Amino acid sequence: MSKIILITGASRGFGKLWAKALLQRGDKVAATARNIEDLKELVEEFGDSVLPVQLDVNDRDACFDAVNKVRAHFGHIDVLINNAGFGLFGAIEETTEQQARAQMETNFFGLLWVTQAILPVMREQKNGHIIQVSSFLGLVSLPVLGIYNASKYAVNGLSETLASEVKDFGIKVSLIEPNGFSTDWSGASAFQTEPNPVYDPIKKAFAEGATPDTWGKPESTTGAVLQLIDAEKPPLHFLLGKIAYPGVKQVYSERLAEFEAWKEVSANAHGH
Repeated sequence: MSKIILITGASRGFGKLWAKALLQRGDKVAATARNIEDLKELVEEFGDSVLPVQLDVNDRDACFDAVNKVRAHFGHIDVLINNAGFGLFGAIEETTEQQARAQMETNFFGLLWVTQAILPVMREQKNGHIIQVSSFLGLVSLPVLGIYNASKYAVNGLSETLASEVKDFGIKVSLIEPNGFSTDWSGASAFQTEPNPVYDPIKKAFAEGATPDTWGKPESTTGAVLQLIDAEKPPLHFLLGKIAYPGVKQVYSERLAEFEAWKEVSANAHGH
């Protein structure tokens, strides 16, 4: 049975790839983009199966209007894929207030507004699946991506809480947490801070640490994402790519060992 799926940020990268895969198998997709012209290719290829929606997720009222438009057009919404976002590269000290706020505004608040807009629809339906496109950098962190890391940690904390709040309404929540993939995220969609030379060695080491094999092939993700969408009991955390699991496992093992080393000091701080 075909599904009705709303995807934000569907004009490029993962959003466009997944939208096409869903449409090719017979699902219907409401695809959003800041510039509706960027969705022209999808409309030309798939016709009435795709509903193009112009949306800047930073505009909360527009998010509610977009969701209402999609529900009015298709009758219901089975799945939300909250995909809109971008990467900000640079050291924390280099980051301007405007850059930091813009990163959080889109990656966190934009995702929150669309989530809030979809919840009344899915509660009324008594079913639905909210898929938040986060990152394995919402579980671990890397240098020169500090504000991006922070935005994805915020998305993870929000979504874990959301899952506990909405499960009794029949709503499922999943976090897609990719490692690096060769999408526009690190290219055309990325923003850079004004460099401070004192951070050049860290940036150089970061760049040299990435091999061609580090970056996954975006087109290889479609089967896994379709499997996630179709799962009767989808996971809350869904790592994407072969780098994510060993990286997360190492960091969490080290974190647990550190907690263990300080557990007596921590317990004594309780006071009784």
